Amino acid sequence: MAPFKVPGKILTKESFLRLMPEWSDCRNIIISVLSGGITNKLYRVRSEKGDIAVRIYGYKTGLFINRDNEAEAIAKMAQIGLSPGLVKYIPEKHATIVDFITGGYTLNNNDFLREDFVERIIDPVRKIHKSGEAFTRIFNPLKEIKKMLKILNSTVTLYPEFDTERTIGRLETLFGIISIPESEYTPCHNDLLADNFILNRSGYIQLIDWEYAGMAPEYYDIADMFQEILVPGDVEKLFVKHYCEGLNLNMNLRMVDLFKPFPDIFWFLWSMIQNRISTIDFDFYNYGKAKYKNALRNLKSLNSMYGIKV
Repeated sequence: MAPFKVPGKILTKESFLRLMPEWSDCRNIIISVLSGGITNKLYRVRSEKGDIAVRIYGYKTGLFINRDNEAEAIAKMAQIGLSPGLVKYIPEKHATIVDFITGGYTLNNNDFLREDFVERIIDPVRKIHKSGEAFTRIFNPLKEIKKMLKILNSTVTLYPEFDTERTIGRLETLFGIISIPESEYTPCHNDLLADNFILNRSGYIQLIDWEYAGMAPEYYDIADMFQEILVPGDVEKLFVKHYCEGLNLNMNLRMVDLFKPFPDIFWFLWSMIQNRISTIDFDFYNYGKAKYKNALRNLKSLNSMYGIKV
């Protein structure tokens, strides 16, 4: 099916109403472009009927995103207040519409250095993991990395400067050491960069962009957040202390450290795929290169920190 077309660089009233004919009788529809999306087109649309965010799926994002699973995660997390509500899911038109968090503040990396924000940030993450909800998607970090590698290889784009196969082999060894069965996975967001945390008017945080959500090891989710934000070690410790409420702190810190190389290699492979297929003006190559270097650095540090050599 051909993707839903957005004329020019902005969603027009006409194209919006093909998505939301329910708003055809609105007197005044205001459409604005939202920043922050790398692979999708994002818009805010307001009228007397509401304030919503429209996501138009990016080119070939279906290679690694199952939109049914994304919509399921949004709907389930919205029921417990951790996500904006799902207004409309229109996969045949390559669009998802959710409530816009009116008056919300989008966090940035510096906010993760604020001690008064630590509990606000980690609380919704803990609530996701402890929610008892079940997502259809199983996000096994090692399997997802291998899927990404398969997609990358299918693009016939070679990056010999990266020892990708050997690095994934090291992750296989590490994954065996970690040894968490899929039966113990919890609901996870799996893309916890700062832009996905929105502080609403009520003073608590909701999360957006559930494209990679699934049942995963909770430590992977936290490791992904740390590898996106790259806060100092003492700040990581404070986050984990709040997350586990002071219980088994050293064990939790260790498990998060063991998972750190996995999100970096996942996003490294994602970036190299995007570098090949994306039509968006973004330096995917150097973004991915930084992720790869971080993964190697963390793999090396496991030996000195925990005596784990992989």
